[in-house]
Amino acid sequence: MLKPIVAIVGRPNVGKSTFFNKVCGKRISIVDDMPGVTRDRLYADAQWQGYTFTLVDTGGIDRFSDDKFQKDILIQAKIAIEQADVIVFLVDGQSGITNNDNEVAQILHRSKKPVILVVNKLDRFEIENTYEFYSLGLGQPYPLSLSQGKGIGDVLDAIVANFSNLNLEGEDINATKIAIVGRPNVGKSSLTNKIIGNNRVVVSSIEGTTRDSVFVPFRYNKQDFALIDTAGLRKQKVIESGTIEGYSVLRTMSSIDQCDIALIVVDGSNESIAEQDVKIAGYVHEAGKPSVIVVNKWDIKSKDKQSYLAMLNNQLSFMSYFKVVFVSALTGESVGQIMQLAIESYENSSKRISTGALNDLLHQAILNFEPQAQSGRRAKIKYITQASTNPPTFVIFVNEPKLINFSYRRYLENRLRQSVDFSGTPLKIIIKGKGEE
Repeated sequence: MLKPIVAIVGRPNVGKSTFFNKVCGKRISIVDDMPGVTRDRLYADAQWQGYTFTLVDTGGIDRFSDDKFQKDILIQAKIAIEQADVIVFLVDGQSGITNNDNEVAQILHRSKKPVILVVNKLDRFEIENTYEFYSLGLGQPYPLSLSQGKGIGDVLDAIVANFSNLNLEGEDINATKIAIVGRPNVGKSSLTNKIIGNNRVVVSSIEGTTRDSVFVPFRYNKQDFALIDTAGLRKQKVIESGTIEGYSVLRTMSSIDQCDIALIVVDGSNESIAEQDVKIAGYVHEAGKPSVIVVNKWDIKSKDKQSYLAMLNNQLSFMSYFKVVFVSALTGESVGQIMQLAIESYENSSKRISTGALNDLLHQAILNFEPQAQSGRRAKIKYITQASTNPPTFVIFVNEPKLINFSYRRYLENRLRQSVDFSGTPLKIIIKGKGEE
């Protein structure tokens, strides 16, 4: 199931980033009294009353400002509004309705999305200060004092009350879902068509042709799969001025969250991968998804595979387990290998190792290299067990977890990978102390 998207909008300095941080439970957005601090959209997952949703912070909309960034801020906000399932419109209860509030209200009326109107900065919870905001025509204003922590629960209740009306179910829960992710114009839609054998997805050389995720069911080797062809992830700074069709990072992140396998497509016609390619791979890695690096457009010019692999190993050192295939969506060269590698990655992510075999492996690893002592104390590792799969998650019990440093954790992961084929999938290792079983 896709997570609902909730966008926070409003003019500058009404408390959007503070609300974002309060709800998400961590300081993610920069909070400052200077208007316009948040220029790009920021997003994080939040939970309330058993619901998980993605909360999006946007820059303050000021149509009357000379700030050179305002045009981009407005585009960003419109993108967030277009993609949101529910919108939180924050206003300032101390200053009352402004021209910018009216401008934002007009945008929200046109969106036809559910809107929660929230009146912030009511530190004494003066309900009477909310009455004038009824004139915006967006329903009941909810009083809020972020500085006092009052009213947040009521606002969240109002947000999640809208979720039951949303259609967020996946297309086919029995199919193994494969998300095709990457920067715009790297050939994701062309690869989708090649993999399934027909032109089910619109293909164009214009960036941003795929606005949203496209769910394409198909069968391979008598198994049910579904390709999720996602809109290209692009840098925020290169959004075409005046358009809202290109930058769809939220839906792409949702596709990564819901997929079983990710195909990370990069442009092989370039000598190296871009910074955004590395970030996309990082998203997949952090989500714990098995994956395959698909180097597309390998037909465009002759290159040395070994040199390219060395570059990938350097740039993607955080996911040294990656599988890679060099293909051409144009000619079809090696495209047939993609599904084979994807299935192998998924099978490796689904492996379960017996507790006995794991502890034999752990015992041998400790004999070869004990944890280093810290301040005269050395960690005593008791045993290991596998908690779950997809990704394979292992729990190691020790006397003092803080004595297991990052290097030793990496050493144990490497020993696991040497003994069992976990290529194509991340591993998760959890260190627990006495009494944490």
